Amino acid sequence: MRECGSRGMRRRRGGAALALFGAALALPLAGCVHPIRDAEAESATDRRDGTLEVRVFRGGYGTDFYEKAAREYEQAHPGVKIDLQGDPRIWEQLRPRFIGGDPPGLAFPGWGMDNYALIYERQVLPIDDVLLTTPYGETSGTWRDSFLPEILKLGEYDGQQYLLPYYLTLNGWWYNVNLFEENGWTPPQTYDELLALCEKIKAKGIAPITHQGKYPYYALQGFFLPWAISIGGIDAFRQAEALKPGAWKNEAFLKSAQMIEELGKKGYFQEGAMAMSHTEAQMEFLRGKAAMIPCGTWLESEMKNQTPPGFRMAFFLPPRVSGGKGDPTTLQVGIEPWTFPSKGRNTALAVDFFKYLTSKKKAHEFMLEKGTVTAIKGSDAGELPATLRAPAAALRNAKVTWTTNYAKWYKPLDKAGQDAMAGLLQGTVTPEQMVAALESTAAKVREDPNIPKH
Repeated sequence: MRECGSRGMRRRRGGAALALFGAALALPLAGCVHPIRDAEAESATDRRDGTLEVRVFRGGYGTDFYEKAAREYEQAHPGVKIDLQGDPRIWEQLRPRFIGGDPPGLAFPGWGMDNYALIYERQVLPIDDVLLTTPYGETSGTWRDSFLPEILKLGEYDGQQYLLPYYLTLNGWWYNVNLFEENGWTPPQTYDELLALCEKIKAKGIAPITHQGKYPYYALQGFFLPWAISIGGIDAFRQAEALKPGAWKNEAFLKSAQMIEELGKKGYFQEGAMAMSHTEAQMEFLRGKAAMIPCGTWLESEMKNQTPPGFRMAFFLPPRVSGGKGDPTTLQVGIEPWTFPSKGRNTALAVDFFKYLTSKKKAHEFMLEKGTVTAIKGSDAGELPATLRAPAAALRNAKVTWTTNYAKWYKPLDKAGQDAMAGLLQGTVTPEQMVAALESTAAKVREDPNIPKH
């Protein structure tokens, strides 16, 4: 496989740059790992009419913001019609459309879509060249430079940009502020402090920690991986994610699993949590039945209609392990990316509309309305919602960020991790068995020539 050459499209502005988008895709990317043929590029970027079809995931943040933005864009661009629709399981509607060659012009497929499978199958466009054009409403700079660079990298594959972030999810723990203040408790900064606090909370007849047991990835991301990184440092996780032999059986992962087992044996997890969905566990937290819960920054928006009056919650980083190699500011981040389907119509219009969404003004509005940070530089300027202050500060202060890429790249490894995590929480799998299962599955993935490696 030869290395891709330099990008052929230099900084251009306005409509001229978008008009040349098709040519930019066809020429400089020829010979790369996933070239777009001339006919595909021309079809993908021909404006034809003024209609753009957009399909989006309707999750915790809803679709109202995108719908309002579409109407605003239409008003500013007479003759343009944006057909924007959302669904909680939009990926199920989009999969057959991708297969049938009739995808929308712009897609936000949600967490249920295997975006990397779309990349492997050349179903989405590489967009490095269009990122060199100016941001919406600007006359200088590049669209690429308007994104947080470390977050933009999460949408790369084999040196090319295919996926674009919008909002960020910052994962950590949340605590019941009222409950903590009433009892003079403070969020634990270390695991030892966590053990001491949990004993105090349990003595009050309150579950110290609840979790979304039906979906074990919450525990993987809330307990197992953060503590493994705290113990062994980010390199321990990166080696495991890179499928290095023996990495998943590293002492850091074993110790982390042992810590989770310890919490369970001491009765610090809410009884019945394994049978709870995400919203059920989160409701227990809001009702004061549990003092802490691992979750991302979508928590407030997702539970907005169920939050009792006067309830206050605040974000904090997972308690670190004293003496560990990990940086104490380490933060897990995540994106649910947007894509430009290679066979979608009016890609030039799709690009411009998504540029509008990612303008600093619109990104700031999204942050204020939805209570989460975005991937756009400067969008968190000014006064922040109360629940967003701690996550935003954690992002600004983070010396190390990480995400669970392996779960997207290697589905068998993701499943093995979730199954083992569920077993550990239920007491049917030992810490040793958990890391052995992960290591065994990693070896199978590593040796399978049909699974693309990252």
